[in-house]
Amino acid sequence: MKAIFNHCNINVTDLKKSIAFYKEALGLEVVKEKEASDGSFKLVYLSDGVSPFSLELTWLKDHSQAYELGENESHICLTVDDYKKAHQLHQEMGCICFENEAMGLYFIHDPDDYWFEIIPSK
Repeated sequence: MKAIFNHCNINVTDLKKSIAFYKEALGLEVVKEKEASDGSFKLVYLSDGVSPFSLELTWLKDHSQAYELGENESHICLTVDDYKKAHQLHQEMGCICFENEAMGLYFIHDPDDYWFEIIPSK
């Protein structure tokens, strides 16, 4: 058996704000949407346009409060082709939440405080 990554899901409180953040910060585009027939939830899949992996955003109609993310240090890592340009953009956006210059990486956080590691292509 061989498993292949397909997608990762995160829940968001403001779908439009999250989609805009991922487009500006990481260049991710909406590739698929699904909505419950009763309007109780909506799923939006974002893609980098290169890999088969997607980020699934789940918006729940009746969940307006912030999600409790706990002390978990889970994150998604993205490789960028221009590290300095990405860092400058993220600095201007004010979304850098942790940086380790010695290791050559940093983390950004989205509007719901999910963390994404940013590393340069090698």
